[in-house]
Amino acid sequence: MPKCPHNRRKSICKECKGSSICSHNRIKYNCKDCGGTQICSHNRRKTRCYECGGGSICHHNRRKSRCKECVVEKNNKYTKEEYEIISFLAKK
Repeated sequence: MPKCPHNRRKSICKECKGSSICSHNRIKYNCKDCGGTQICSHNRRKTRCYECGGGSICHHNRRKSRCKECVVEKNNKYTKEEYEIISFLAKK
């Protein structure tokens, strides 16, 4: 990938006005105002849309990255309650 003077990919550099930057100063495929390809009919990112069943939504109808129950199922190390206590203590 060609880099710009700002050490970014030239096509998505806002400062260089790259070819993938729209008139709203966003990446075209993520721009809601331009109707980007990654935006669904509900005006959300397709992967994060609950109604469209996006790839980032788990079977608990939450975002996978934020679902405590999915983390417990994946880890199989802690119960949900133990995970919540560990998460709470880690934030302190």
